[in-house]
Amino acid sequence: MPQKIAAGNWKMNAPDLGEVDALARQHPDPGVTLLLCPPATLLAALSERLSDMKIQTGGQDCHTASSGAHTGDVSAAMLKAAGASHVILGHSERRADHGESDALVRQKAEAALEASLTPILCLGETLEQRDSGQTLDVIETQLAGSLPKTDAPLIIAYEPVWAIGTGRTPTPGQIEEVHALLRDRSPADTPLLYGGSVKGSNAAEIFAIANVDGALVGGASLTAEAFSPIVSALEASV
Repeated sequence: MPQKIAAGNWKMNAPDLGEVDALARQHPDPGVTLLLCPPATLLAALSERLSDMKIQTGGQDCHTASSGAHTGDVSAAMLKAAGASHVILGHSERRADHGESDALVRQKAEAALEASLTPILCLGETLEQRDSGQTLDVIETQLAGSLPKTDAPLIIAYEPVWAIGTGRTPTPGQIEEVHALLRDRSPADTPLLYGGSVKGSNAAEIFAIANVDGALVGGASLTAEAFSPIVSALEASV
């Protein structure tokens, strides 16, 4: 069975690190994998703070190269050295803001695996693609182009672009349809996460959907008060 994962993507936000202490107190022995992905500047400090807690850390992106003349970039090896166990790759904000292609995401995933990081590979359609009936074609194309050319384990996150930070979520049927496709195209033990306006009030409904193994959470992961109910809902689904 795939592991159950509650992952928080802090994006370009720097919350009070005391929030992780509160989260750890509320989930001292979580029945699921807990993961926080802060900005690169906070990764080492957060990893050290969590060293005695059952919460892992991850990066939000990495370069394809292990080192070199790449001003402003961070390698997978650097993330690993800062304490990361995972790295988010191919997030729609990276694809849109930085023009990242499926091929580039694949190269980054291969670099992450080389550094012994677990990639969290993000896929998702725009509202225009959803409304024109292209969702499954878009997801299948992104998956085929972004998957590293290896059988090493990774995590896949379905994040419809139109649901990220908007307060809108797909219907359970829409989520189930995409996750069924991902399960069919992925090894049976690959965790499949849903992301996009996940919050305490809808988490249980989302986690009850077939082939949803957890969530990649944005804004609601910045405080223990908002993230803990999501974690609890996932624990209850195990």
